[in-house]
This record gives sequence, C-alpha cells and structure tokens, in this order.
Amino acid sequence: MRIFIVLIICLFFGCDVQPPKPILVGIAAHHQDDARKIYSAFQNHQSNFFVESKGHVVKILPDDLKGSRHQRFILKLSTGQTIFIAHNIDIALRVDDLRIDDTVYFYGEYEWNDEGGVVHWTHHDPQYRKPGGWLEHNLMRYQ
Repeated sequence: MRIFIVLIICLFFGCDVQPPKPILVGIAAHHQDDARKIYSAFQNHQSNFFVESKGHVVKILPDDLKGSRHQRFILKLSTGQTIFIAHNIDIALRVDDLRIDDTVYFYGEYEWNDEGGVVHWTHHDPQYRKPGGWLEHNLMRYQ
C-alpha cells in the first residue's frame, strides 16, 4: 500500500531521483588489494566476481552516453595490468575532478576481456540484488 501511495505522489508532484552524494571517507580507510586476483582471473579468462583494488589513471575516455550513461577510464594496477572502469553515472555521481596519474580505489564486478578486463557495478544497487560497489578518489567515495 505504501508503494502505491508513493507512486501516486510521484505521478502528481514528480520524484527527484538523483544519485547519492559522495561520502568523505577520511585518511584511515582500509582497502584490500585484489590486483593479483585480477591478474589471475585475466590469465584464466574468469568473470563475474567482485574485486577491490586500486590503480593509477592512465587514460580518461569520453563518457558513454548510449543507454545507461557511464564514466570510463583505464587504471594501471600494481601488477602492471591495465583495467577498464565503467562507472554508471545514472546511478552514482561521476568523479568530475579525475586526472591522469590520480589514484582511484575501487570495488566492483570484474568481467574478463582480452585487454585486461572491465570493472563495472561500481555503484550501489538500487534493487538490492548485488553488493554495492564504489569508487574512491581524493578521500571521497562515489557509490
């Protein structure tokens, strides 16, 4: 019944659905580094599991604006492997101040490809089907 009431209110007054604002994570944030796990998955053509790591931005690509919009960039991990990040900016805020050589921490779903792999699902899940992913840059978490 509550959902029905909320839908009616949204129909008449509109619903302001916006991605959540970034969260200040502070200096003491602890991060797991799955860079070796990612490298092994790349070597063995494995996909569909969540990873947490960090990398340095080596390339910033134009946003993909077809369908769900994604901010796109490439990170170099501690293993030397590069990985493509596809961050859904319809669900989470984009990282506007991203620059080459910046460090980005990430948690998302790894998918194999022949160029090093893709990490996506770097945002919360609005339908609560999967764990929520995130990006961290300059002490701010985008989810």
